[in-house]
Amino acid sequence: MKKPSAKRPTRQPSATAPGGPAGIAIRAARLADLQQIAALDATITGVSKRDYWKALIERTSRPRQQEGFFLLAEGTSARGPAVLGFIEGEIRAWEFGSAPCGWVYVLSVHPDARVQGLGQLLLDALTAAFRRAGVRRMRTMVLRNNRLVMQFFRAAGMMAGPYLELEKEIE
Repeated sequence: MKKPSAKRPTRQPSATAPGGPAGIAIRAARLADLQQIAALDATITGVSKRDYWKALIERTSRPRQQEGFFLLAEGTSARGPAVLGFIEGEIRAWEFGSAPCGWVYVLSVHPDARVQGLGQLLLDALTAAFRRAGVRRMRTMVLRNNRLVMQFFRAAGMMAGPYLELEKEIE
């Protein structure tokens, strides 16, 4: 993959999310968050993917990683800091003739923390990271029948793009 000719984005320190719910910080995910990330994902999807999340955190936290971002929304609970949601995205360039753009690969918010603006805060933080990296377009894929996710991204201003996903069952 040819690298985008964009300037390396600076990693943002943990900070309270402006305009969001009080006590919420958006920050880069780290290996110490693995247990909470995997547990939140399993709660939502019903599938345990600890190794997947570990590899993703390791890949996006490398000092030289220029294109990947794994951010989380952290609040406090009786037990201390709690991961309430996370988003992962990556800058991809030149696949299928597409100029560099940001891809949102996963966005997940704990069911008890939804409809409070956390998803939008995470999407805004990832959008800002893409913007700092020099890309001006963002894409994602959504299951056609997942109305909740479709409505979220549509409300965030995303719409059908110029590409059509095709697939084939491999037997």
